[in-house]
Amino acid sequence: MLDSEKTIKLLFAGPLGSGKTTAIRAISDTPPVSSEVPWTDAGSSEKTSTTVALDYSTIQLNPDETLHVYGLPGQDYLDFMGPIVGPGALGAVLLLDASSQTLAQDCRTVVEQLARIDPSLKFVIGISKSDITPSFSMETMYALARRMSLYVPMFCIDPRDPAQVRQLVRALLYLL
Repeated sequence: MLDSEKTIKLLFAGPLGSGKTTAIRAISDTPPVSSEVPWTDAGSSEKTSTTVALDYSTIQLNPDETLHVYGLPGQDYLDFMGPIVGPGALGAVLLLDASSQTLAQDCRTVVEQLARIDPSLKFVIGISKSDITPSFSMETMYALARRMSLYVPMFCIDPRDPAQVRQLVRALLYLL
């Protein structure tokens, strides 16, 4: 990196299976460095691998600005990675899995994780798998956000779709 180049750090956080690695792959200019390993505890899930340290990639915003993208692991026992990777981040994209039976608790847990990194860290929420979860309701998410005193942009997204992931990142940049 050149001395004149401006670096910007962005985090992707969320529970296991919410789409963090997929979203990072969708918007990266370079193949992400990933610490994905086979997931032996997958059970009947379609998920066959899991991130055990972090995902990392870059997006060239312009010749002098590079966005450094870090995906935090979603397992509770790896939550120590947030305070290691997170300091200096301009913001975070919080991804949630609409099909999760513990969606509300997942949201609370990740919001608390982000607050441990930086209590003033700005973030947006992307909710994946809403299209395959008939019981999911954005009204329920809005109510949860109000109960948590969260006033952040929320979108239903497909983390495989680069345009939708970029929309989340743009929404975060507008907050700043």
